[in-house]
Amino acid sequence: MVFLFRDKSIVNIFFLLLLAIGVHVHFFLAEPILVLGKGDGLFSFFLGKYLTRVPTTYLFIVYELVILIQAIRLNMVLTDFRMFQSTNYTTAMTYVLLTGLIASWSGISAALLSNSLVLWLFILLTRLYNNQSPRTLLFNIGMLVSITIMTYHPTAILILVVLFALAVVRPFRIAEWLVLLMGIILPYYFLVSWLFLNNQLAALTTYLPGISFQLPLQHPDIWLVGSIAYLVLALLAGMYFWQKYNNRMVIQIRKNWSVMLVLLFSLLPIPFVFSGAGLDSGILILIPLAAFVANAFGYPRRLLVPNLLFWIAIVLIVHNNWQFIKK
Repeated sequence: MVFLFRDKSIVNIFFLLLLAIGVHVHFFLAEPILVLGKGDGLFSFFLGKYLTRVPTTYLFIVYELVILIQAIRLNMVLTDFRMFQSTNYTTAMTYVLLTGLIASWSGISAALLSNSLVLWLFILLTRLYNNQSPRTLLFNIGMLVSITIMTYHPTAILILVVLFALAVVRPFRIAEWLVLLMGIILPYYFLVSWLFLNNQLAALTTYLPGISFQLPLQHPDIWLVGSIAYLVLALLAGMYFWQKYNNRMVIQIRKNWSVMLVLLFSLLPIPFVFSGAGLDSGILILIPLAAFVANAFGYPRRLLVPNLLFWIAIVLIVHNNWQFIKK
């Protein structure tokens, strides 16, 4: 199956659609999940107000469209930035495949919607290198980070990502750091002003992320542990092939991969450190995770490793689908 996506033909979009339907085939027999957070940002408010009464058929279509658009967009971005040595659709395939490995990822959630903003942020960060007048771009990056936090509070950890990216991609200039911090602060400045003028300043805490160390897995079953183990194994395989070819890339592309790596390790702790962030918030790692795992599907000349990873994922996905159908 993997060989179908190692081509750059537009027909692969049709194959992606079939894969997305197959990975989440349980939607035909079980209602799509609508994950509603409590006070964790504007996305959860939007989902709770506008999608709770939407027919399940439309929820299925919305979910499939969201993951397909994100997968294709991620594939296009990495291709345009030449972060792989060949052009194919393995990154999009990987993204769609990984959405079915954890049961709580098979639903519409604020974290899933936030992935679109995370990808947009990565695109802006990659434009910092060799930018002759980056202050406008830095201000926009800061604004985007702040707006992303307002829409989903656990994304506050992205502040560390943009600070690291600026330190790695650009030489140190105090003016650029100040512009970035101004962009981050400005939306909250307007928010505080609006709350003050309406005598609602006490409600400010509802717009800020809460820190609460917790374990998202209280009683994990063996299949969930197996899915997490598979994600770790696929990531290690992807990093092996990425490291093998990374030294052949130009400096700018290596810096882009460094930003992606920081994005991966920064987003990993979210389910453990933010209040109300359950296992469903872990879907935020899919952007960088799919990028690295795609190396294991796209680079090997022999298809033994890619096919093995693919069919192990299918076994886990089939089990998750069966569990949804039984409920």
